[in-house]
Amino acid sequence: MTDRKGAIEAEAFWVEEPGRGALRTEEIRDRGPGEVLVRTLYTGISRGTEALVFRGEVPPSEHERMRAPFQGGDFPGPVKYGYLNVGVVEHGPPELEGRTVFTLFPHQSRFVIPASAVTLVPEGVPARRAVLAGAVETAVNVLWDAAPLVGDRVSVIGGGLIGTNVALLLAGIPGIDLVVVDGDHAKADLCRSLDIRYAPPEAAPTDRDLVIETSGSGEGLQLALACAAFEGEIVVASWFGDRSVSLPLGGAFHSRRLTIRSSQVGAVSPRRSGRRTTTDRLSLALGMLVDPRFDAVLTGSSPWRDLPTVMSAIAAGTAPGLCHTIDWSDA
Repeated sequence: MTDRKGAIEAEAFWVEEPGRGALRTEEIRDRGPGEVLVRTLYTGISRGTEALVFRGEVPPSEHERMRAPFQGGDFPGPVKYGYLNVGVVEHGPPELEGRTVFTLFPHQSRFVIPASAVTLVPEGVPARRAVLAGAVETAVNVLWDAAPLVGDRVSVIGGGLIGTNVALLLAGIPGIDLVVVDGDHAKADLCRSLDIRYAPPEAAPTDRDLVIETSGSGEGLQLALACAAFEGEIVVASWFGDRSVSLPLGGAFHSRRLTIRSSQVGAVSPRRSGRRTTTDRLSLALGMLVDPRFDAVLTGSSPWRDLPTVMSAIAAGTAPGLCHTIDWSDA
């Protein structure tokens, strides 16, 4: 919106302190050369990371590494955090004006950003679905790290936002024996709708060539070790913040010659870093979102005015689901 002096104002969500969020009205700076003004259509909540940020669980050692590209403030707060934003370019270079774009901007109704920091949303990808680009990009990087092979027996431990997107990409590899393992039995219906096998933890198959852990829980990581085959590999995509995780690295861990590797989206996987940039990776993810199956991952939506309540519920674990989107259409 515009105030009486003509300056453009925007609504933005801030974590004021751990456990408390609020909306602020901010004045947007003038657009400079090579910049665009974007009006937000939808933002998405990255449940795992944003819940940690909301609860103030980013450890001091990670304050700099965990900064979002366009973050405002500092951890633990006040901080403006987020990175799943789809909007329309209102002003900028002619080739961008009126185009729908994805950016790594936090929850805010309008903002100015370098034109180089926007990625065009392909034709055929609805704006709301496009907020999944960050999660699908993470899934792409996980699979570049994991390097699954045709015919592999693969388990994904944790059927959350990242785990489901990883499974959707894995399902397209010929001959893959894929199963999603999750303690939430409601995930069985989701997996069934996507034609992906589901198993509860107590029935998780063992002797898996590859186990991708996305559960965000110590129990999930322990289960991942138990499911791996001889010389199997466990790729850990979860981030635990300041929580410690205990692992059974005695017993069969050595005799089975298991490998544990981390995967993190902040850098392109070493397997591709010489040939792909982060821009390439994001463009690839957006192109994949022409597939309507990804709509199953969009499990909730709220107007922007409800963001403080919604974020609090997600951080407390009382609002189940996968990707919850925020509608900014009337901001």
